[in-house]
Amino acid sequence: MKAYLLVFLGAGFGGMLRHGANTAVTRALGADFPWGIFFINVTGCFAMGLIAGWLAFRTQHGWSQDVRLLLTTGVLGGYTTFSAFSLDFATLWERGAQGTAVVYVLGSVVLSLAAVFLGLALVRMAS
Repeated sequence: MKAYLLVFLGAGFGGMLRHGANTAVTRALGADFPWGIFFINVTGCFAMGLIAGWLAFRTQHGWSQDVRLLLTTGVLGGYTTFSAFSLDFATLWERGAQGTAVVYVLGSVVLSLAAVFLGLALVRMAS
């Protein structure tokens, strides 16, 4: 139950960060390009690399699970799921599963985009 509470609290905070960053960046740079989400994806991935690296290489194993859940699954999951996707790719790649990593990226991007268009088409057909 503690793990779910950590993720819940972190995701709420991350969602607030995402909304604030998206609003601020869009106001500063305009809405002609999705600069806010672009900024969020890049900064979220950078934070994921820092946190995952710190927890993997700089901490004792005993306390890192709660911190990992709060910060990566919670805060960064609420901020951007692109960071989790990127870490999954990096983990596969570093484990020597380059083929699987490429399939994961291509499959995720292509199928996710197709799913969005399918959802839009279904709603349009029902209208």
